[in-house]
Amino acid sequence: MHNDWDQLFDQEIQKDYLQNLRYFLAKEYKTKNIYPAKENIFAAFKTTSLKDTKVVILGQDPYHGPGQAQGYSFSVPSNFPLPPSLQNMYKELENEYQTPVHRTGDLTDWAKQGVLLMNTILTVEEHKPLSHQDMGWQNFTNEALRWINEKDGPVVFLLWGAKAIQAKKLLTNPKHLILTSPHPSPLSAYRGFFGNNHFKLANEYLVKNNETPIQWI
Repeated sequence: MHNDWDQLFDQEIQKDYLQNLRYFLAKEYKTKNIYPAKENIFAAFKTTSLKDTKVVILGQDPYHGPGQAQGYSFSVPSNFPLPPSLQNMYKELENEYQTPVHRTGDLTDWAKQGVLLMNTILTVEEHKPLSHQDMGWQNFTNEALRWINEKDGPVVFLLWGAKAIQAKKLLTNPKHLILTSPHPSPLSAYRGFFGNNHFKLANEYLVKNNETPIQWI
């Protein structure tokens, strides 16, 4: 990772699950279409160090279509159409800030500002969502969440949807803010994602704690 997440990797690579996962992925990448590209599996951690993490947006697993997955939750390369969940995230931003959002789907600028765009599962087979959910990735990402939980703060956790909300049990530090709502997917956005005001609430919390707010738009 070339930052303070290296310590997490060095710790976890000693454990059987990550050794098994590396062996599994070496074979999968040779025989199947796996996303994201091998060099981007840990992109979120490479771009957003533990020290710089101010907001965590927790996703599920990478996009499973060709070329979409970048290694960041919800993000796609700038030349791709906006996925439905990201469209709804931008609609919520427009509602909160009362201004049009003219962005591509590339959220790298958020990551560079301290938004850890982390999926709980870091790889996927083409056209098979959740195909790697039983391979052990959650051991790694749960440990990452525990490390963030230990930070002095402030960190804002945006947990959207039932699976992301399960992470709450790992987050016990009172210096952090945990915001939950339904997922921005078209299936659930109208059940409480729209109107959750999470982007503004996150920035208000950061400012209140003497941190630079995120430029979302």
